[in-house]
Amino acid sequence: MFGRRTRLAALGAVGLGACAVLAACSPVKVGSAAIVGDQRITVSSLDTQVANFNTAAAPYGSQVQLTSTEVPAAVLSWLIRFQIEDEVAASAGVSVTEAQVQQGIASVNSQAQQAAAQNGLHSAQAVFLNAGVSPQMVPALGMYQAQEIAFAEQANGGKLPATTAENNTVNAALTKAQCTAAKSLNIQVNPQFGRLDYSQYTVVPAPDTLSRPAGTPSPASTTGLTPAC
Repeated sequence: MFGRRTRLAALGAVGLGACAVLAACSPVKVGSAAIVGDQRITVSSLDTQVANFNTAAAPYGSQVQLTSTEVPAAVLSWLIRFQIEDEVAASAGVSVTEAQVQQGIASVNSQAQQAAAQNGLHSAQAVFLNAGVSPQMVPALGMYQAQEIAFAEQANGGKLPATTAENNTVNAALTKAQCTAAKSLNIQVNPQFGRLDYSQYTVVPAPDTLSRPAGTPSPASTTGLTPAC
């Protein structure tokens, strides 16, 4: 989980006039940080998770390396990933019980504890925070983990992969399912927060055409502009 999924990555201030233009021209509804399928991730809900994150991160100081400008995109990335995984599970006919979710939470906590020990961090909480996960988001991360495990079992004939070959086959199936799900959801990210990089399902900075300083702009990254499926 933390080796494969926590690929971490700001928000520039614009005038009221520019914001009005952005809201009028953007396909994302006003008040939405992102739209995933028919579900809105509201700016308000994102702000709440960012506030939760900042409160939890304060005691850790420099152990949390995400900057204040990187946090909203990192948190939003996970909120989008959770909905992609919900679609993967629904499309595959996979459902998980509360017991499986609790096992998923225990699993991600165990992984975070191991990662903390390996990286000289004080606790698993610091690992979650560096991944862009607030404490309040850990249950959703446990659901995400449970859904991936259930998908892996289904894709491998009812049991978890036990060999490298089986693991590779399951990972390929999961990668394709996630790509297909993300494509079908027609994900829209409010340009205020960036754009979606489909190669990692990460919100990354988008080209700023409103508040860019004079001079030659740096080329914008084109990584993962569209789903690779």
